[in-house]
Amino acid sequence: MELKIFWTDFAKNELRKNFKYYKKNASLRVAKNENRKIIEATRRLEKQPDIGQIEPLLTGRNQEFRYLVHQTYKIIYWINRKEKRIEIIDVFNTQQYPIKIKRS
Repeated sequence: MELKIFWTDFAKNELRKNFKYYKKNASLRVAKNENRKIIEATRRLEKQPDIGQIEPLLTGRNQEFRYLVHQTYKIIYWINRKEKRIEIIDVFNTQQYPIKIKRS
């Protein structure tokens, strides 16, 4: 069964922050390209939702959070089988302090 990708407001906001950062510190082209690549990386989850590893810093929660890696980013998600969708909850820059991932 193919699942749909759903971006939470928090994840969309993190993607916007990423865009603004690259636009300011690199260029508009780089910002667009980087966000496009992050979004494209999530599309493979539609057919293979379990390919991401379990996120060890988020164990002990109600959902089983998994992640994909794209360059220096962890794309955090969980599989909402009831709603038949993959919920992207965060796009986390791994160059930041790792414990900060618990903020979401």
